Amino acid sequence: MASTNPVDPKSSNNESKGSTYSTADMMAFIQNLLVQMQIRFQVMSKDIVEQIDEMGSKIDELEKSISGLKTEMDAEPKVKSNPEPQ
Repeated sequence: MASTNPVDPKSSNNESKGSTYSTADMMAFIQNLLVQMQIRFQVMSKDIVEQIDEMGSKIDELEKSISGLKTEMDAEPKVKSNPEPQ
């Protein structure tokens, strides 16, 4: 009959404490996991932005190069591809 007494330390009350500790452990684990995921997401986001910036710089350099080539082509005298027969 001692186990049915609600004040008895051997009653089901201890099981709920164990369950509470388990729930607290799970909450701490999940919180830690979310923090780790957030840190990884921030690092990945930073890396992606850096790569996009680098690609933008390369595109700018390519545009300048193409513009320079167009300027050179316009400055050269035009040569006919089919010379006239003499």
